[in-house]
Amino acid sequence: MDLEARLRKFMSRKGILIVLSGPSGVGKDTLLERLEQVCPHIQRCVTYTTREPRQGERRGLDYNFVSEEEFRSMIARGEFLEFARVHGHLYGTPLKEVLAIREKGIDVVLKIDVQGGLTVKQKVPEAIMIFVVPPSLEELERRLRARYTDKESDIKRRCKDARKELEQIPQYDYLVINDQIESAVDNLRAIILAERARIRDDG
Repeated sequence: MDLEARLRKFMSRKGILIVLSGPSGVGKDTLLERLEQVCPHIQRCVTYTTREPRQGERRGLDYNFVSEEEFRSMIARGEFLEFARVHGHLYGTPLKEVLAIREKGIDVVLKIDVQGGLTVKQKVPEAIMIFVVPPSLEELERRLRARYTDKESDIKRRCKDARKELEQIPQYDYLVINDQIESAVDNLRAIILAERARIRDDG
C-alpha cells in the first residue's frame, strides 16, 4: 500500500469507541453535555434501562426506558453490546446503534458502569477507557444528596458501590477528576483529540 493509500485509509477510518465510567453522582451526564458542545465529532449512544425516569430525564435522549420483559426480549435477540444489572436495574448498550455511529466516522461515547465497561473492553479491545472520579468520596455523597432523587437507602448503596468501582481504575486507560467542570471537560477533550490523531490499524 502506497503512502497516499495509507493516508486515505487513515482519514476515512471508522469512529473510535469511548467508554466513560465512574460512580453514580460523579457528574458524567453534565460532563457529556459540555463535551458535546466542544467536540462536535462525538455522539453519545443512548443506553436502555428498566428503571423509572428521574425528574427531568428525557426518554430517548438520556435513556431508553423499557420494561424488564422488553429488555429481556432484546437480550434474547442479541441486541446488546453489553448489559448488566446495576443498583437493582438492568442497563444495556444497543449494538446496532454503536456500529452505525462508528461506520459514519463519528466517535461514539458509552456512558456505562464499570461492569459494562469491562465487558466492552473484552469485546472491543481498541475501545478507549476513561474513568471519572470525584475529588473525594465525601464530595460524591454530597452530590448524590444534592440531586434529591434518591432514597437514603439508595444513597448508601451507591456510596458502597462506588468504593468497589474505584478498585477497577487500573483497568482503564485514563483518569479524569471531576472537581471543576470546565477543567474536567478540557481533559476529556484533550484525550479524545489525542486518540483521534493516534496512528492505529482498526482493520
